[in-house]
Amino acid sequence: MTHCRLISLNDAPVLAGLLQVNRDFLAPFEPVRGDDYFTETGQRAAITAALAEYAQGRSLPFVIETEDAGPVGRITLNGIVRGPFLSCSVGYWVSQAAGGRGVATAALRQLIAVAFGDLGLHRIQAETLLDNVPSQRVLARNGFARIGLAPTYLKIAGRWQDCILYQLINDVLS
Repeated sequence: MTHCRLISLNDAPVLAGLLQVNRDFLAPFEPVRGDDYFTETGQRAAITAALAEYAQGRSLPFVIETEDAGPVGRITLNGIVRGPFLSCSVGYWVSQAAGGRGVATAALRQLIAVAFGDLGLHRIQAETLLDNVPSQRVLARNGFARIGLAPTYLKIAGRWQDCILYQLINDVLS
């Protein structure tokens, strides 16, 4: 069973370990990061920054856990905007060992419920690299619709890359 919860500074050692083990696996899908990012100190800094954004109401940074393995990744609602937009973007990663078992799909389903329920948002956007088929499947399983192609959208793995854009609309608010 997959469970998501708010990240805490206590997660820094485990997340640093996960990131070290999965560094090569995640590298094609992530921005280039310095060596410090993969340490406990680097994760404490990243978590502190994420919690500051959370305190401002601009993000919701969660850890993804499974019953058998504990923390296996992260999922975050980023760029939460209120007012007439009522929207956010979602990003997530799971360890290579947790991949292909429905963990990311279940985690995203939980955050959709929070975004559309507790936060009352209207829209969630997601982006994937063109060849990130596993992530595209996660989005499709959760009802996201492909809405377009954004050329040179994100700087991933050291270069500007095209992304497929997806969205999910909260039909209750429509």
